[in-house]
Amino acid sequence: MNKSVKIIISISVCVLVGFLSGFATQSSVKTWFLTVNKPFFNPPSWLFAPVWTVLYIMMGIAFGLIWSSNFKDKKVVKSAMIIFGIQLGLNALWSILFFGLCNPLLAFIEILLLWLFIFETIKVFKPIDGLASKLLYPYLAWVSFATILNGSIWWLNK
Repeated sequence: MNKSVKIIISISVCVLVGFLSGFATQSSVKTWFLTVNKPFFNPPSWLFAPVWTVLYIMMGIAFGLIWSSNFKDKKVVKSAMIIFGIQLGLNALWSILFFGLCNPLLAFIEILLLWLFIFETIKVFKPIDGLASKLLYPYLAWVSFATILNGSIWWLNK
């Protein structure tokens, strides 16, 4: 399988995870979430879908670059791919906890773990492919913001 095919598959998987996570979000975004107190810096709802779409595409490209790399130590590559998979799973789990279960506290605890795994993914991607690592910086920045937002929503509604 060539590099382009691996990148296309990787993007497709990441976007699919985002799409499926959206089902948990849709279950309460127009009901429960409307009743929740939000901080003044809460972005408009329409912003989330395009931002996440771009981030999932960038994540997919990053993973595809790692998957298709010629890095000598295949164990390092495999480990990096596993760490990426864990963070992607945690990404999907957050929507279930926050929107599906309507539990900002549990989602806040989980997003802290997600943030750590994104940071670790960036770290392990860097020696394999610097561009792949850098493609995850906007994701880390957005999840940093989302962590503050999530924590604020929990605090305002406890």
